[in-house]
Amino acid sequence: MRNPRIGLSADDDAMIRSHLILLLINLVLIVGFGVLFVGRRNYEFIIYVAVIIGLLGVVWATVRFVDYTLDALIGLTVWSAMHLAGGGVPIGDGRLYDIMLLDLPGPYPILRYDQVVHIWGFGACTLVAHCLLRRALHEARKHWVAVGFVLIMAGLGMGALNEIVEFIAQEIVPDSGVGGYENTLLDLCADLIGAMLGVAYIRRRYWQNPGFG
Repeated sequence: MRNPRIGLSADDDAMIRSHLILLLINLVLIVGFGVLFVGRRNYEFIIYVAVIIGLLGVVWATVRFVDYTLDALIGLTVWSAMHLAGGGVPIGDGRLYDIMLLDLPGPYPILRYDQVVHIWGFGACTLVAHCLLRRALHEARKHWVAVGFVLIMAGLGMGALNEIVEFIAQEIVPDSGVGGYENTLLDLCADLIGAMLGVAYIRRRYWQNPGFG
């Protein structure tokens, strides 16, 4: 069924509404946490807010040309909310990002809230990589191991880019609390887990669907 006034199908109408709702949620998050971070002079997360604004602008500018799936956009929005809350929500004498969710046995601090954010976030980035490549992957979906590897590497590459952003933030704001080499490697391990989970979701949700691509 199409909207006779503007020539859009009901599905198109629903997608546009979904995009606008997600845009509104992101704007509320950016303005709300942005004001909070400015008021606290939290320059580290002011930088992250600027990065999120830039990424939101890229997605919004390309939404007409890239087949972004709704679950990928929801995943990015939830990631944004988790990240901003991690730096902005106080817990005791610290912040949400400092919370240990599970104290698993071993020499490393696992599982922290920060690591869960990385798992979710780069799972979402892997879904975005799939959106960018899905047309090119239409004929390659039967080779799901090779395609899955490419998508995992794409998600992990975005994770590496995130670590570069964190390094820049640490150089600009030396007391940012980003962490050292061990933290970076644990973050990348979490990114890898997220990318693998993202590919598992993509395979179940899209590659087994006759309408893939």
